[in-house]
Amino acid sequence: MTKEQDNYSAFAEINLSNARSEDETYEQYRGRLRQNKSILKTYNQLGRDVFKDMFPNGVAEALQTSEVEENTKELGEVK
Repeated sequence: MTKEQDNYSAFAEINLSNARSEDETYEQYRGRLRQNKSILKTYNQLGRDVFKDMFPNGVAEALQTSEVEENTKELGEVK
């Protein structure tokens, strides 16, 4: 019996480093650290399988989608 390999990577394209990047402002750095802490807390509480069900394409895609939705709402309010 062969084992099926799971290539799911929840944290692909997410910068989990505690070091500040050269092109990152202090506010962006602090925001990224808070975001990483929240993501890791959720992952540790729920476990890999539930996290995979919540974010089938990874956390990065979910964050991008929510950012686009926020920008769309802001543009709608401006008009």
